[in-house]
Amino acid sequence: MKAILDFISNVTNWFWGWPILIVLVGGGLLISIRMGFVQLRYLPFICKQTFGKMFSSDVGGEGSVSPFQAATAALASSIGAANIVVAPSIIFTAGPGAIFWMWIVSIIGQGTKFAEIVLGIKYREKNEDGEFVGGPSYTFKKGIGGTLGKVMGFLVSFFFMIEILPSITMQTIAAVGPLEQLGLSRVVAAVVITILVVLVAYGGIKRIAQFTEKMIPIMSAVYIIAGIVIIFMHIDQLPNAFRMIFVGAFNPRAIVGGVAGGSLLQLIKAGAARGCYSNEAGMGSASYAHATAVTDHPVRQGMWGIFEVIADTGIVCTISALLVLVTGLWENPEMQDIGVERAFNTAFGQIGTAVIAISLFLFVLSTIIVIVFYAEKQGEYLFGTAIGKIVRLIACAMILLGGFVSFENAATFLDATLGLVVFTNMVGMIMLSGEIRELVDDFFKNPKFYPGKKDK
Repeated sequence: MKAILDFISNVTNWFWGWPILIVLVGGGLLISIRMGFVQLRYLPFICKQTFGKMFSSDVGGEGSVSPFQAATAALASSIGAANIVVAPSIIFTAGPGAIFWMWIVSIIGQGTKFAEIVLGIKYREKNEDGEFVGGPSYTFKKGIGGTLGKVMGFLVSFFFMIEILPSITMQTIAAVGPLEQLGLSRVVAAVVITILVVLVAYGGIKRIAQFTEKMIPIMSAVYIIAGIVIIFMHIDQLPNAFRMIFVGAFNPRAIVGGVAGGSLLQLIKAGAARGCYSNEAGMGSASYAHATAVTDHPVRQGMWGIFEVIADTGIVCTISALLVLVTGLWENPEMQDIGVERAFNTAFGQIGTAVIAISLFLFVLSTIIVIVFYAEKQGEYLFGTAIGKIVRLIACAMILLGGFVSFENAATFLDATLGLVVFTNMVGMIMLSGEIRELVDDFFKNPKFYPGKKDK
């Protein structure tokens, strides 16, 4: 068994190196080029339509939830514990310059996520319960068509479901930690999480969206505001932090700290990998949530994908990175996994520790709720609505399992299946990139949707 695990681990580690980055970054760049870099060209208009209309109810078209609710549901999956740990971790392992490349890759990821959502809306359909459903599986089946489209739709859905179920248990294990700090046993903590998830998830996408619409802004705001306060407490170190990021991006050996300077290629690879992992661009997961949104055009909803990557990587991950840089904690290798927590504790004492514990719990709880929904939708696509509901029940049972198992070897299988999801999704997206350009032109060349320069 160990030999099999070692083999899978070695293949997975290789695949999540340059091969997956070529597919994600190279494929994402190709898609962005074919779309005319919509994420940069129309950024002011996109910000106005998303950040400027977060709480607006003035939407037209068909759908089950508001555009913002769909976006917060998708964000609940991507904004999680990784945002507190992942960004600082690449500073410890590759140096501050990796953050610059994380930003660059996130710009490409904005285009990828935009494209995924646009096609998800175009090819969505109604299920037996009269609810809108969509995602890469539906997109490939209907967009690519034929036997190839059906096979790719089946594979991306099957791989995703196989990845999600054990991932739910892994997320639960991460979530019980903060509750254990409050005195609850691991089993009791898992039961509490299961009950909370069931209460939300069994209300369907509308209840999930109502939950994430309130929870995501609140929990993100608490973390962001507290993080900004700490950064301002070390404001004299902020210019040096940015200097290390920009200088280190092209000359990593010039920045001396807790890591030995690596090569420029290693730096780019580290930043790109963490950027992709953080915002989920390329997985296709966001389109399952966005397919339920009320919208009058696929491109209008696709703008929320750009909003998500900006919020996830551009804001939350950047704050996490700056926290360990301005406080100097990045120079101590022992702080790799607890750098942000130590920064909060140093600034606010036990209150800071409590803020991080609560933030971690809420981030992970919201993630679990949404990926339970994702698991249900994979079962529904593969085997029908009735089986989808059974998969939802199994997904909730996987939460409870988190109170009893350690799942040490699960990460190997999770990375392997996730790699297959990303590869299949990106190949399909590249094949359909011409359709995305047609939809972009249809939107931005129509005065009904895009008034022109005066609203840029």
